[in-house]
Amino acid sequence: MEERYVPQGIEKKWQKKWADDYAYKTELDRSKPEYYVLEMFPYPSGNLHMGHVRNYSIGDVIARYKAMQGYNVLHPMGFDAFGMPAENAAIKHGVQPADWTYSNIENMKRQQREMGLSYDWDREVETCRPEYYRWTQWFFELFYEKGLAYKKKASVNWCNECNTVLANEQVIDGHCWRCDSEVIKKDLAQWFFKITDYADVLLEDLKELKGWPERVKTMQENWIGRSEGAEFSFDVPDFSEKIPVYTTCPHTVFGVTYVVLAVEHPLVEKLIKGRENEAEIRSFMERVRKLTELERTSSESAKEGMFTGAYAVNPFNGERVPIWITNYVLYEYGTGAVMGVPTHDERDWMFADTYNLPKKLVVNNPEGTLTLESMDHAYVDAGVLVNSGEFTGMDSEKAKSAIIEWIEAQQVGQKRVNYRLRDWLISRQRYWGAPIPVIYCPKCGEVLVPKEDLPVKLPENVNFAAGSVSPLAQAEDFVNCTCPKCGGKARRETDTMDTFMCSSWYYMRYTDPKNDKAPFGDEQVNYWMPVDQYIGGIEHAILHLLYSRFFTKVLKDAGLVNFNEPFKNLLTQGMVIKDGSKMSKSKGNVVSPEEIISKYGADTARLFILFAAPPERDLEWNDQGVEGAYRFLKRVWRIISEFEDVMKQNVSDYDTAALAKDEKELRRVLHVTIKKVTEDIGDRFNFNTAISSIMELVNAFYNIKDKKDLNAGLIYEVIVDLLKLLAPFAPHMTEELWSLIIADGSVHKAKWPVYDEKATILDEIEIVLQVNGKVRDKLVVAADLSREDLEKAALAKPHVQDYIAGKTIVKVICVPKKLVNIVVK
Repeated sequence: MEERYVPQGIEKKWQKKWADDYAYKTELDRSKPEYYVLEMFPYPSGNLHMGHVRNYSIGDVIARYKAMQGYNVLHPMGFDAFGMPAENAAIKHGVQPADWTYSNIENMKRQQREMGLSYDWDREVETCRPEYYRWTQWFFELFYEKGLAYKKKASVNWCNECNTVLANEQVIDGHCWRCDSEVIKKDLAQWFFKITDYADVLLEDLKELKGWPERVKTMQENWIGRSEGAEFSFDVPDFSEKIPVYTTCPHTVFGVTYVVLAVEHPLVEKLIKGRENEAEIRSFMERVRKLTELERTSSESAKEGMFTGAYAVNPFNGERVPIWITNYVLYEYGTGAVMGVPTHDERDWMFADTYNLPKKLVVNNPEGTLTLESMDHAYVDAGVLVNSGEFTGMDSEKAKSAIIEWIEAQQVGQKRVNYRLRDWLISRQRYWGAPIPVIYCPKCGEVLVPKEDLPVKLPENVNFAAGSVSPLAQAEDFVNCTCPKCGGKARRETDTMDTFMCSSWYYMRYTDPKNDKAPFGDEQVNYWMPVDQYIGGIEHAILHLLYSRFFTKVLKDAGLVNFNEPFKNLLTQGMVIKDGSKMSKSKGNVVSPEEIISKYGADTARLFILFAAPPERDLEWNDQGVEGAYRFLKRVWRIISEFEDVMKQNVSDYDTAALAKDEKELRRVLHVTIKKVTEDIGDRFNFNTAISSIMELVNAFYNIKDKKDLNAGLIYEVIVDLLKLLAPFAPHMTEELWSLIIADGSVHKAKWPVYDEKATILDEIEIVLQVNGKVRDKLVVAADLSREDLEKAALAKPHVQDYIAGKTIVKVICVPKKLVNIVVK
């Protein structure tokens, strides 16, 4: 074998062989336990970045480790290929989205293969292929038939210049990203999925997800936002109207000093019409409509508003309170109206301070020491009701229930459970997405495309000229069709589906990707699913993961699958950062994976990125760290090459009892390492400490390598197990070394090593000897030496005797396997 480690040739050789041999092709095999490991599939942007490298390396280590443990491992890959960037490229470069997308996919697949990833490429899915989105459309129809899909008007970002809807990401400082025109809000008919029907079960079943980070579960819990409270109405007598409000703090209702409406609330038009300052109010409303949801709800944003000139009546005390419109209330949340209680809500306090609105104290602290004059912020803790009519003096927690009972008895409202979660808007007025399979007939109304006619294919060679309507809407051959019910003239839906639709079920398609009769077969999906280990960024903690959970629950209820959650375990890896910030082209701190691989090899890139930090933490890029990983692999290559002749003796069975002392220590380190790496990969995903343990083993091997007549059996055992332990991290180099000096087969099909518990036990240990707490000597003794014998051995050491001579021993403190401290005076 070559004395020098040259990764480039080795890696290309094995990548080709693995591909030619379909080395990672997976079949259903009930003779083995199954294990499904999956990294979130990427958008085909054109090039891999270091975040991809980290994500895929984590998944690949787990997949290879599980395969060596005897599992039937499913480890697929595909591409989340629909979406806005392809359409942007079509406009910018004059290419079709499909051409741009497929070109990028091929480039990224090449890069993934260069990383040596153990994907079963025979299972690849690309969501923009008709054979995939046929089933995305099929699922839309399933949801529709289950009463979970509906169409209603919703507010969207609209550019009059481009005559198109814009995603939030395309609105920059209130202007269109493409033409810089001012963006307005416009109501358009949009398709929704009733995810709110599953709000309670999505929340409750979070408890099942024992293998998910608590942080992610908390984020989903907050996004669903279940709350219990009361809904009741304020009368608006001058307009013969009512304003329903929802509150989780019914015990504060006597402290209402104003009511606020979202600018989109339908009552606003009626209240402001004909006012002297109507134009000023409308200008304010238009400005608020342009703000993003985040800007309107952020605790950091300034709270702004305008008085409508109208008043509402508090049903609890008959007081007239002013009605305001503000920038911090959203029409989509709750009722679109909020009661203002400045003394007991921080946001309301800020608003009241800004506009000099009155404040009323209605909940005092338990000591009863609060006064309006002494308060400089809202009091939001539990306490005792004051200035609250018949409820005065009542504990605030008990008052909540009592006031809700009063509301229901007086028939002015009711107890209610509310959610922050809103139905999933799936419509997109874009071309590059799965067409919604609905036909509009003047006679029959809304009609689903018959399932046997799916997929509804995207037309080719559409016009992407700026200023036009959606390319689908102007594709007359696509739009004009025949009603499947009556045979009359009809028109197709021209909206496409949110790309989250495609990614909400792709992991199931991997189980049976060639099926042309169904999205997947019962046997296949229920054998592999749920995913045993899912890996991806924390940025997907809410939408993708929540939609996937929703999707799975709908399919379970429809009898299509027999599992309730899609992902048993979730690992959210940290970002790769450089110079203190996330890598990005704009910051000029991007490190190209291809540059690292071409210079050092894929195994080095993988090893560094797994060694530099625990997977869930951010990783600071370090060029010296890459060099260090490369040097380590060269050390492994060099020491194994030194023993090539010894390995050819194939001494796999030998007498461990006959080992010399230093040989026994090397064997002990080996088995300690096997135990540590097994636990670190299998139980904790502490890849960095696993690699560190392997490095310590290599150091121990180097310490003994020059010993004469080194036991050939020990050398064989150490090298065989070292290659197995390193194989998931550095698959190319270990495969090459295995083929050269051990066997014709693959190291990746070898059995994972099992440690010998007896071999991990130290025969001898070093004990620290102290006198009055100061280290004076050291002592090597048998590991199982008794306390009494240890004390005798310590006192017998000449150097210790020098320090205790002529002094009285007060006591001897023995800490087994660590130290002996002799206290004298």
